Amino acid sequence: MRRGGAGRGGAGLRAAAALWLLRGARPVPRPRLPRAPARLGPGAGGQVRAPRRMAVAVVVLRLLVCLLASPLFLLHALGLWSQICKRWWFPHFLARFSVMYNERMAGRKRELFGSLQAFAGPSGRLSLLEVGCGTGANFQFYPPGCRVTCVDPNPNFEKFLIKSIAENRHLQFERFVVAAGEDMPQVADGSVDVVVCTLVLCSVRDQGQILREVCRVLRPGGAFFFLEHVAAESSTWNYFWQQILHPFWHLLFDRCHLTRESWKALERVPFSQLKLQHFQAPLSWELVRPHISGRGVCGSSANLHAFRGQGQLERSSLFLHKLQPKFWTESQLAQIDNTGSKSMPAPVTVFNPDGSC
Repeated sequence: MRRGGAGRGGAGLRAAAALWLLRGARPVPRPRLPRAPARLGPGAGGQVRAPRRMAVAVVVLRLLVCLLASPLFLLHALGLWSQICKRWWFPHFLARFSVMYNERMAGRKRELFGSLQAFAGPSGRLSLLEVGCGTGANFQFYPPGCRVTCVDPNPNFEKFLIKSIAENRHLQFERFVVAAGEDMPQVADGSVDVVVCTLVLCSVRDQGQILREVCRVLRPGGAFFFLEHVAAESSTWNYFWQQILHPFWHLLFDRCHLTRESWKALERVPFSQLKLQHFQAPLSWELVRPHISGRGVCGSSANLHAFRGQGQLERSSLFLHKLQPKFWTESQLAQIDNTGSKSMPAPVTVFNPDGSC
């Protein structure tokens, strides 16, 4: 009896021990094998589908915007919008926009242009060239006694420019040249201390060429000051809407590009010193809030000569042959300064498309 009881008890203990072992046992973890990389082609995973969906959304929404703005595009196709834009719409819009822009950006402009006088030549008088002067919105920020030459391809800014001249008598205006910034033969090599360019690189046809011209006209040690709106970061909703509205914006605002990465063109220039800052401008239009500002100082002449030699444009190129650069004579400027007349004197042609003077 005892043996039998002991035998049955031993069997029970063995069964309980086996059950305990089974409950407490943990499976050996299986090694994880690396996943195959996502295919970059048809049938790719979600990592590729998301950008593709965004690209499709941009195209669809862009077509919708163009459809809504079809009357404007029709005027452009008929060749009418360019004249309306350049003669009436854009000069009047920029005159109003510049007032608002200066109110919001006055502190930034004072900070940027505060060091202009430091680049004056041996005579102590600063010689300044403003490319894309528009309505003369920057004049109030220039130091007293500064000699200013203005360049702009649109002659319809003249009546707004003369108003700015009359309001800023602390400056000495030398001439107004009607010419594209990509080709300024009226401005001699190394003849200016400073070149200023604000909200211009977004609309020029060739950023590299206009920067080559800047380097050509600057004296050794001169500086290029810039303030530009640029493309937003590619991962933001702002950039998404910039892409959608770009064709309409480009047509409405005289070739202005919302998605230009102008800092890349500036970084390719062989400046001896480049100060460039990205910031968000305090503007109500979020599309143009991304900005850059700074200055570049001319470096070695050898590097600049090599840079200027890249991609030289002929004066007979398609986008320059229709321009007839002009300037005001000293007597005309004196008349403007003395009388404050609101009628613009007729500029004198100094360079013809065929190269003759």
